[in-house]
Amino acid sequence: MAERKNQPRPGGGPRGRGVEKPKDAVGTFKRLILYFKDYYVTIIISLICVAVASLANVASNYFLKPIINEAIMPFIGKQNPDLTKLASILITMVFIYAAGTIASYFQSRLLGDMAANIQEKIRVQVFDHMQTLPLKYYDTHSIGDMMSRYTNDIGTLRQMLSQALPQLLSSVITFVGVFFTMIMLSWKLMIIVIILLIFTAFILRIITKHSVSFFIKQQRITGDVNGYIQEMIDGQKVIKVFNHEKTAINDFDDLNADLTHSAASAQILGGVMWPFTGNIAYLQYAIIAMIGAGMVIDGTMDVGTIGSFLQYSRSVSQPLNMITMQASTILNALAGAERIFALLDEPEEIDEGTVTLVNVCYNEKGEPEETEERTEMWGWKEHLDDGTVKIIPLKGDVRFDHVTFSYEEGHPVLNDISLYAKPGQKIAFVGSTGAGKTTITNLINRFYDVQEGKITYDGFDVKDIKKDDLRHSLSMVLQDTHLFTGTVMDNIRYGRLDATDDECIEAAKLANAHFFISHLPEGYQTMITGDGDNLSQGQRQLLAIARAAVADPPVLILDEATSSIDTRTERLIELGMDSLMHGRTVFVIAHRLSTVRNSNAIMVLEHGTIIERGDHDSLLADKGRYYQLYTGMFELS
Repeated sequence: MAERKNQPRPGGGPRGRGVEKPKDAVGTFKRLILYFKDYYVTIIISLICVAVASLANVASNYFLKPIINEAIMPFIGKQNPDLTKLASILITMVFIYAAGTIASYFQSRLLGDMAANIQEKIRVQVFDHMQTLPLKYYDTHSIGDMMSRYTNDIGTLRQMLSQALPQLLSSVITFVGVFFTMIMLSWKLMIIVIILLIFTAFILRIITKHSVSFFIKQQRITGDVNGYIQEMIDGQKVIKVFNHEKTAINDFDDLNADLTHSAASAQILGGVMWPFTGNIAYLQYAIIAMIGAGMVIDGTMDVGTIGSFLQYSRSVSQPLNMITMQASTILNALAGAERIFALLDEPEEIDEGTVTLVNVCYNEKGEPEETEERTEMWGWKEHLDDGTVKIIPLKGDVRFDHVTFSYEEGHPVLNDISLYAKPGQKIAFVGSTGAGKTTITNLINRFYDVQEGKITYDGFDVKDIKKDDLRHSLSMVLQDTHLFTGTVMDNIRYGRLDATDDECIEAAKLANAHFFISHLPEGYQTMITGDGDNLSQGQRQLLAIARAAVADPPVLILDEATSSIDTRTERLIELGMDSLMHGRTVFVIAHRLSTVRNSNAIMVLEHGTIIERGDHDSLLADKGRYYQLYTGMFELS
């Protein structure tokens, strides 16, 4: 079992995110611009299209003035009116509308493709970078939080690039165009519009100020509800075992009631905005119509001008509303981009190693030499200071020299640990949960680096060995088995991707998994989904053992490898495991002490310290902690 304490709760979504704003919007946007370097032509064409579509929309209402003044008013009451002027204006309007429609299509198409390509690039960057992050990052970040980078954050980023930014620009151009066109038509009536716009903005600011708190609370509780639902779904078996269905329902009802209250309050205040702005628009229309009618009667304004102005007055507030909405979307997207960039800025796993793992063969003098062929013999390739290369056979000699380690400063997990495993030895670690057993194996793999002391592998400090090569020389069977979507054969081959089908089958036989695999509906081609939900826990672990067997590593780590296998199956695989462990250095962590009896050395850990060491017989003779554990296990079996 792992020794980490207070790890983040897995699953669910990131709680309490609410409506986010970026901490450094300008800096984030500047960094985002770097993704546009291959799309400058696309952006320029798209901006032109946005401008054309927006100006076409603005110009369309203006044509109401010449239609009324030049094509309708002069012919009122006349027989056989000349409709040439009207037809000419309408044809011009058709061309303007067509130009605006075509421009809108190309703008949407170009920006949509650009946003999709940038989204793909960022998604690939995030995924690739996450493969380089140290295990510590995954220990300190929840699954839901990491998944939100791929879903929420990248999704809002695409929405900003393909929709919010062009709509914001279109709204600005439209508002500026409408504003100056209205001034050109009648600056006197425009004063009334400006006064009403200022009044509307003032009232909306008051409503928004009160509604934001409810929207934030709604988002936070939504995260709580979603997280609670996922947690309850994952824990249904536990809930039913302890008859806590009613408690779960009551807790959910409380959360749901809070969500309903905050959502209702937010929607009520949010719903007030549109009726308010709509009624103000109608009021504005009525006032302008009344005053404009008086000006027409006085002869200070023509009918076409007031008709065109009224059309503009109904649409002047719409761009402002769109600007507010898109600005909010852009701020949320920049907040998401900031989180994406924060992940991309996470430092990669440090690897300063220079010693590499190579296939070796032996020349006539019996000296190891590097070879490209897979010889099942390995060696360490060391580059010396004088420029020469030295090949040292891989033996599997692992030593801890006064190692002290802590996940969090001030809370040591291992205290001054010293131990050794000679080539081919089987070393077992036993002790209570949290004693530090799994941590030792994590340090051998360099999932973490020690703060004090040193770990050597065939005489090399593990920090001097390239991490990929170090981990290629090791294979682990973990207590928490993870299977990937694919066939049984694919999951076994995951241990070594170039393994043949025959080698995978031999590995399955070695792990005693061949029998149950042969009885699956499609045998080795049976599809595994949902982390192996169609298999028992014991079968999943047998596949994990087969995966380790096909890797054929010089050093093997078994972390509770048989914890979910029944006693009968455990006995059946002992011979296969013995064959797998033959000639290899093996580290075993086990709660079933019967599985460690034949170990060369057994380390008993307590609170990060080795309190006893020796073989099975000597530790029993000492009648210490191991004796107490073993006799207790025996009595329970």
